[in-house]
Amino acid sequence: MEKIVFATNNAHKLAELRQMLGGRYELLSLSDIGCHDDIPETADSFEGNALIKARWVKEKYGYDCFADDSGIEVDALGGAPGIMSARYAGTHGDDEANNRKLLAELEGKTNRRGRFRCAIALLRGNDEPQIFCGAVEGDIMHTPAGAGGFGYDPLFQPLGWNRSFAEATPEEKHAISHRGQAVAKLVDYLAHH
Repeated sequence: MEKIVFATNNAHKLAELRQMLGGRYELLSLSDIGCHDDIPETADSFEGNALIKARWVKEKYGYDCFADDSGIEVDALGGAPGIMSARYAGTHGDDEANNRKLLAELEGKTNRRGRFRCAIALLRGNDEPQIFCGAVEGDIMHTPAGAGGFGYDPLFQPLGWNRSFAEATPEEKHAISHRGQAVAKLVDYLAHH
């Protein structure tokens, strides 16, 4: 089975990707390969940050690798939190604080349209880097709903839905999510190259 590193230590993302890849690859995390580096995310786009992370692993550890960068963009906030989604409230990965800040920033605003975006960068062998993107449109709810998912899932209601991502089954979410779309493109590419 081909080994490939997913440049993350986010257990939620890792579990989600293992489920989506369906056992076709041995998916390793950063900690699985002994990478405990604080990889800088200094680009001004999801695509750029994903590429930085993938290159870091490939160059320093020698593994074929893919990395994602994703987040939520809210129209009324000029696209914020965007690439700052994971550390919007100041501490990386504090989902509750990030959700509280987003709700506070949207207080009194009627336009609650936004989207989740994901970019995955793949570095495999000596091939050129490949970038796979996905996006899902929706609205930011007024109060969190649901216990599933992670990040902003309790606040995000995809267009045409009457519930949040956090109220969906993993399969329902993967079928339309930003990461689900990008991973489907990644899986298709891996299957044919």
